[in-house]
This record gives sequence, structure tokens and C-alpha cells, in this order.
Amino acid sequence: MYERYQVAPGSLSEAWRRYFEGNGEIPTGDGAGSAGEPAAPPPALPTAAASRTVASGPAASTATVTAHDAVQPDAAAVPAAPTGTTEYRGAPEATGRTDVIPDPPTESPEAPDPQPQPARPDHAEGIEILKGAAATIAERMGASREIPTATSVRTFPAKLLEVNRTIINNQLARRAEGGKVSFTHLIGWAVVRALCEQPSMNAAYTEVDGKPARVAFEHINLGLAMDLPKKGGGRTLLVPNLKQVDDMDFKHYWQAYEEVVARVRAGSITPDDFAGTTATLTNPGTVGTVQSVPRLMPDQGVIVGVGRIGFPPEYEGSDPEALARVGLGRTLTMTSTYDHRIIQGAESGMFLARVHELLLGEDDFYDEIFRAMDVPYVPVRWAVDSNPAPGSQAWAEKQARIFQLINMYRVRGHLIADLDPLRQQPPKIHDELDPIAYGLSLWDLDREFATGGLAGRARMTLGEILGVLRNAYCRTSGIEYMHIQEPDQKLWIQEHAERPVPPISTAEKRRLLAKLIEAESFERFLHTKFLGAKRFSLEGAESLIPLLDVLLNAAADSGVEDVVLGLAHRGRLNVLANTAQKDLAAIFHEFVGHEEPDDAGNFSGDVKYHLGARGIHVTPDGRKVGVEVAANPSHLEAVDPVLEGITRA
Repeated sequence: MYERYQVAPGSLSEAWRRYFEGNGEIPTGDGAGSAGEPAAPPPALPTAAASRTVASGPAASTATVTAHDAVQPDAAAVPAAPTGTTEYRGAPEATGRTDVIPDPPTESPEAPDPQPQPARPDHAEGIEILKGAAATIAERMGASREIPTATSVRTFPAKLLEVNRTIINNQLARRAEGGKVSFTHLIGWAVVRALCEQPSMNAAYTEVDGKPARVAFEHINLGLAMDLPKKGGGRTLLVPNLKQVDDMDFKHYWQAYEEVVARVRAGSITPDDFAGTTATLTNPGTVGTVQSVPRLMPDQGVIVGVGRIGFPPEYEGSDPEALARVGLGRTLTMTSTYDHRIIQGAESGMFLARVHELLLGEDDFYDEIFRAMDVPYVPVRWAVDSNPAPGSQAWAEKQARIFQLINMYRVRGHLIADLDPLRQQPPKIHDELDPIAYGLSLWDLDREFATGGLAGRARMTLGEILGVLRNAYCRTSGIEYMHIQEPDQKLWIQEHAERPVPPISTAEKRRLLAKLIEAESFERFLHTKFLGAKRFSLEGAESLIPLLDVLLNAAADSGVEDVVLGLAHRGRLNVLANTAQKDLAAIFHEFVGHEEPDDAGNFSGDVKYHLGARGIHVTPDGRKVGVEVAANPSHLEAVDPVLEGITRA
């Protein structure tokens, strides 16, 4: 009781407060303590094992009070003796003893009983009143206990999810805006798709005039359970939602998801972001939880829990090569906790089954995601594994098909290169470039095969083989060279095309951007100043200027002193201005016709596209190399022999 007085004196009656304020003396009517009486020691709570016999009043009736009883807010309870068990009758004045605890003060009849307080353990250091979000969480969790819930559990293979996520993120990494798609993004989208197809899960229980009723929501507002660190330690839980996510495609859903996460981390979330949640997604798998049965909040019908993606515990220490050989992949466990008043177990089970089907790629699940994210390739497909025993005839045939696949990428790889920036045609895989056509599947991606020296390595996993081949032949440029008759020339191209490309430094990126700006600005000026003039614009191919810049830098670094260029009409003026450094005033002067003789008559005026120039190219580190653009006759087939003659001369 005394500890309660120390922590929360307002929870005690006025009589008890006066008692403790008087240091153990019972105040008289004027509030003063008994003069000359020594103060009693502060009462102490009994330990869990302690008990005492209590007598109340002159006609003593005794009872045993345990520690649990002692902390109950009973008006008849008395302070505990300092030590052991003490029997007393009356007040200290009546006994003449100072080590006897007095009778409890008599409370006035009108004094209200104190409110029940939870027991406070002896080792507690303090009580913290929950406020703000913590108080709201406690209130909502308490309300969730009134909901009769049940939970369905299902485990999925995660291999296809992992592989297609890698393809998406590899593509995003090549873009200036960057970004990354997480497992939760993809799983959440499968949940949204399943809720759209099974609207009975997107509902809530209510009562109308005291009668049970079911609310069917028009849209899906998907709640995202987010665990965040608090200032000063501890964690907190926030569950904002994505509004009308059923009206979005995957890209808009991904962007809305990332925007909400950013606002939560920045502390700019608003109450509107929490209102109207119809279903919730929580992912404790990010901290290693295998399976979770989360609490379902009122006004919702289902909360989906996502476990960690990983191997079963008994395989976590296994050799990765052995796991790949037997086709053992990571798994994912998901739960559906639902309101059993409006959703039945079969509905929840079918809901998780639909999520399972979508994550295995059914009904173009990954195709739609790839289209929305502008990934110019087709997703990997689910397939049943087939892995012949090493040394068998079937195993040898499978290895031979690896060599066929490598050769076909060198011959046909350009057919699936990303060469359609306008996306006029949907991406597709050429039959001769599809690993499935060679009896290979996603389960072979982690298995090693002989490569015949691809990228200087004798053996690689199928995933590494496809990565090298697609980086070399299927990105934003295509190469056709296997028709060349000279083996040493083909080998030289292979070695340079298939080797890893070093990353571009920030300084190099800035120089490339500057060259692109120079090329575009030149064409835009000519179009504005000489509107309608024939100029054979480089528009749409401005990357030629930074490309020539890189080539000339490499030539200078290799000790080349002079470079001779032969060009067609298209883009010649831009190269003369930005690569050969021809005087811009001279080029503009030619546009007004001063290069034409007075008796030109019907002269076409395209002589400026035949002219050449000579200049100096300076590399970023100060090296210099001579650049000559050869004059170009109208018959372009004569350019090559003329250029070779100039170079040899």
C-alpha cells in the first residue's frame, strides 16, 4: 500500500493518504499527529512467500493474507508489518509499544473505494503511462480480443519469386531512377490480386440494430504493418494503408507503397493514412520469424502474415552445391487470420491457394508485373525439375545442350536485345534462346556446367552463363558477327563482348552527359535558326558523339597519333562541330549559301555535307590526338577505299 502511495497517491483514499503523510501517525480531527509518539516505520509490501495473521478491532477475528491479497485495493486491507508476522490489537497508545502497527484508519462512509490497480512487482523500477500511438495500439489490441478468429497456414516454394525479382531489380539498377522491388512488394501484390478475385475476404463484421451483419467493401485499402524504432529505445507499430489499391497496376502500387514508407520514416504520416483499412499485410519474416498468427483488428476481415524465406532449419548448414543438385529451394510460409463470423475456413484456404498459384506465375502474374515495370524481357516460368545422374547418357546430352545454348546466343542474341524504346511490340523470347527449349529450367540456374571457356571460365552455373550472354548480346545493343569467316576475328569479338564491363565513374558519366547535351543543342539550334534547311540531322542518334569521344580517348591512351573518319551525310555536321572541332561560325556561314558559286543555278546546296575538316581531340587527362573527317563524295561506296588510302598515306 505504501508503494502505491509513493507511485500514485491519488489511487488511495483520503484517509490512507493522511496516514502516510503523517509518517504513520493517525491524524486527529485537526490534522495533527499524536504529540510525543514516535513515527512508525513505513509499511512494506510482503514478499510472495510471506503471510500474516490480522486482527481487526477489539473482537479480533483472524485471517491469513497472502502477498497477492495484500496488494488488492480492499478498504479493509492494512499495511504489512516490517518483518515476519505480527499480531496486534488496537493502537500503539493502548499497548505502549512502538513496534506495533496501528489499526488502519477509519475511512469516512462517503469516501469512494479506490479503483482497482494491477499488482506491481517488487523489482519494478517505475510505471510508464502509455500515450499516443502506444496507447492506441494497446486499446486496439484489447479490442481485437473480442473477435473470434481462426488461422489458415500454407507453405509455398519461393524459387520462382526469387528469380523473377532478381530480373526486375537488375533492370531497375540500369536506370537512372533506380529503385528496388522487395519480396513484400510482390507478395503483397499477389494478396491484392487474390482479394480482387475473392471479394468475400475483403469484408468486415458489424451489427445493425443489434443483429449481426456483414460489410462488403467496394475497394481494397491494404494496411501495411510497419515496425519502427522509437526515440530513446523500444519499438512501435504503425499500420497505414494504400487506398484503392485494386484500381492500380503493379508500378503504381509499388510507387504508392514506397511513398507511404518514406512518409512514415520522415514522420509526415497523417491520420487519414490509417483510416479505412479493409485488410492488412504484415511481414515478420524480415526479422526471421517463420510463421506468425497476428491480431485481427476490428472493422477488417483478414490479416495476412508473411514468414521468412529460407531453407528448412535442417538444411541451413548444407553445401549449396548439394542443395542445387537435389533441387532443394527456399520456402515461404504465409498465414491468413480471419474473422470467423463472416469468413469460413474453406474461403481462407482457397484464398491462400490462389496466392500460391499467382506466385508460381499462373494467369500471367509475372508477365503483368514485367509490363508494368517496363522490363523488356519475359519472366522465368515454373517447371518441374529433371536432373539426370552425373555420368549418365542423359547427363551428357544435357551438357551438350548447354554448348548449343551458348552458341545460339552468339548467333541470335540480338533478336531479344532491348532495341525498342517505344515498346511498340511486347517482349518475347526467341525459341532458340529459351532455356526451356533445351530441357533446362529454373532449378538448373544454381547447377554448374562446362562452358568451353566462356568469359575465360571453364565452369559456371547456368545462372552465371545466362548473365554473361545476356549482358553481352541482349541489352541495349545487338551484335551480329558469327557470319564472319575468319575464326581469329570472331574470337576477338567474343572475348571483348563477353568480358565483364567495368562500372562507369561519376566523372565519366558527367562527360558523357556533356557530350550528349552538345550534340542535341547543336541540332536544336540548326532547326531553330535554319528552319526547313536540309541538314541531315543526327536527332535520335546523338549517342554517336559520346561514342566517338570514348573511342578517341581510348585511341589516345593507346598511343595513336591520328584518327581518320569516313562519314555519310547523316550526322556529318554534328561530328564536324563536336568531334573534329570545326569552327561553328564556318558551319553556320555555309548554311546561308555563301559556299555556292554565283553561277550555281539550281545547285542543291548540300556541298557542306561533302566537306571534311581536321582538328585536335583532347582527352580528359590532357592527351591529344589528331582527328580528320574525310571529304565525302556523293557515291558512298567509294568512302572505304578512299579512307584506307588516306590512312596509309
